[in-house]
Amino acid sequence: MRAANTQTDVKRRSAGLNDRQTTGTKVLGVAGSLRQNSRSTRALKSLLDIATNKYGAQTQILDLRETKLPLYNPTVGPGEPVDNNIQTASRVVKWADALILASPDYHGSMSGTVKNFLDYFWEEFAGKTFGYLCTSHEKGLTVMDQMRTAIRQCYGWSMPYGISVNGEQDFSAKGEIINVTLSRRLTMLARDLSIYGKLIREQFQKDLEDNDSYTFAARYRG
Repeated sequence: MRAANTQTDVKRRSAGLNDRQTTGTKVLGVAGSLRQNSRSTRALKSLLDIATNKYGAQTQILDLRETKLPLYNPTVGPGEPVDNNIQTASRVVKWADALILASPDYHGSMSGTVKNFLDYFWEEFAGKTFGYLCTSHEKGLTVMDQMRTAIRQCYGWSMPYGISVNGEQDFSAKGEIINVTLSRRLTMLARDLSIYGKLIREQFQKDLEDNDSYTFAARYRG
């Protein structure tokens, strides 16, 4: 019995070390609310802080309230002037290994801001891992399913769960997270994006360099 307990303790310590190791995963948070002091943006920033400080990820945030993208126009051709905000967004999207999309729940759907973002950058999503966060009074499951569907069409990978935020229940009047369950789920998603995001991105890059045609990555080879 003592040997078994010792073995269990070793496994637990090893798991803890793996969780705290520096992953170096590049995680981009996309804030899709135009509301000042948005709770979804606050939760997103908290998640990115955890990913950086606890799991060694490199993180950036693309706040679409500040980096405003013009309405997507598919008829804009090569050689035409490119909006500075589009260039900024494109640069950080290409930089990322993994992304988390944060959106409010607008009548059971993602915000128009998030949808417009997805319309722009679908080609860059292949082989990257996505997490989802939604501010909603009704868990936001439909919203996250819609985002997940869009990402699947772009050959991106999605975490099998998302995080729902209820402003009145989860935040204090000062904007601090007071719900322990929410804090734990933010930590879980920060960890999983840092770990799985790096694994999937590295494999996708290897598949791009391989001559094996039996992979979806084959269509993205130059």
